[in-house]
Amino acid sequence: MAAATVIVVFAGYLVADATDVIPGPLTLAGSAVGTGPRYRTEALAPAVVGADLESDTPVDASAAQRVIDGFAASPGVGGDYSVVIANRDGSVAAEHAQGTLRQPASTLKTLTAAAAALSLDMGSTLTTSTYLDRSAGPDPRLVLQGHGDMLLGSGDCDLSHVNGRAGLGTLAKETSQALRAGSIGKVSLAYDPGFFGPERSPQGIDENNPGGVYFTPTSTLAVDEGRMRSDADRSADPDGGGVYLSHDQDPEMRAADTFAQRLAEEGITVVGDPAVGQLPATSKPKSLASVESAPLGQLMAYMLRNSDNSLAELFGRLTAVKLGKENSPRGAVQAVQEALGREGVNLGDGARMADCSGLTPGSLVSVATLAAIQRLACDGRHGRLAPLAEGMAVVGLVGTAAGRGKGSDPNGLVRVKTGSLDQVTAMAGNVSRMGGGLLVFSVIVNNPGDMGGAVQAVNTLMSALPKL
Repeated sequence: MAAATVIVVFAGYLVADATDVIPGPLTLAGSAVGTGPRYRTEALAPAVVGADLESDTPVDASAAQRVIDGFAASPGVGGDYSVVIANRDGSVAAEHAQGTLRQPASTLKTLTAAAAALSLDMGSTLTTSTYLDRSAGPDPRLVLQGHGDMLLGSGDCDLSHVNGRAGLGTLAKETSQALRAGSIGKVSLAYDPGFFGPERSPQGIDENNPGGVYFTPTSTLAVDEGRMRSDADRSADPDGGGVYLSHDQDPEMRAADTFAQRLAEEGITVVGDPAVGQLPATSKPKSLASVESAPLGQLMAYMLRNSDNSLAELFGRLTAVKLGKENSPRGAVQAVQEALGREGVNLGDGARMADCSGLTPGSLVSVATLAAIQRLACDGRHGRLAPLAEGMAVVGLVGTAAGRGKGSDPNGLVRVKTGSLDQVTAMAGNVSRMGGGLLVFSVIVNNPGDMGGAVQAVNTLMSALPKL
């Protein structure tokens, strides 16, 4: 599966995670996340993370050091880099400046993913429901209420994809049936944006979000994350990455407008425009109808493989709600740090998470921390982290790393999270070794002498790891 070679350039900013071409915050490669992993239809399937637990032999330290030495000597890397190659048990085979704090770009998402997987039920879904409020006036009021499904579809529920799994068209059909059963054919429509409170975006994220292309503020409900797609764009794989479009600045209102249209198509008259509103605090009505997102584990794989900033921030917010933290971007960061701390992962003195996605300027972590996350996910004792370990991009097959391999050696054997910003290229992941067993690794380059050369050096380093 080749990475696309589309280049999107904004002033002073490059498209992130553009596999094999240029760095930036998202991906130009497609995603394959659905009811079942679509990569099973490929000629080559990825190795199973955690298989052959007893066959691990220590990585040859000299061979690992040669890989790092070759990386360091590569044109364009410069001197501002860190690398660590470690065994499954966390023992280090070789490293360079593994404790130095550097900008991680989107590899920061692995911290958020780990915290969310440890804290949330990855088999649960996000519900979008309708409720009837008869106390609102002469016309009954219908209230549309969401809990964070930002991948709603505008039509029927799509069971073949993650994006659009829950459809507003299906919700409208089932809602209209319930209304007609109660002899109701005319309603006003309200939508409730209150689940995440007023703070929706990390402070400073707009510096790396020109035109609203790379991030949608966290929303209680949104259709396709609020992307402003043309008819041509809609024909693309809904789970595919690389869709660089401006996002609606009020995705909840847009979703409510879409729902009103679907209701009208079902013969229900909607009086006026949708408006912000909540159910009376004293009422506890039964929902008229509901639709469910894909399970959180599938949403996580979609997020990791597409390097989706909006969903990364969403997972942070959901984790904050679960752990009782402040319902804000700050609370999300605190929740991630707390969840990781419970598992012994301390980010260290001076480390900083500016957000939960790596898009906001100012995050600083070490490759040692990134590798520690991978070790937890692969050590066989943290089964809750399987959505992270197995949900990342697979070299040669799917996601932002599909085209990152050098030769065929790493294909299907390396799962990674890529990361790129203007002056950052990074990667962290787990590797199924050809001789049996597994290793984990992380590499960060800041301020490279030549970004293209540094990206290729990272690719070469990663591609050599299965043979260790």
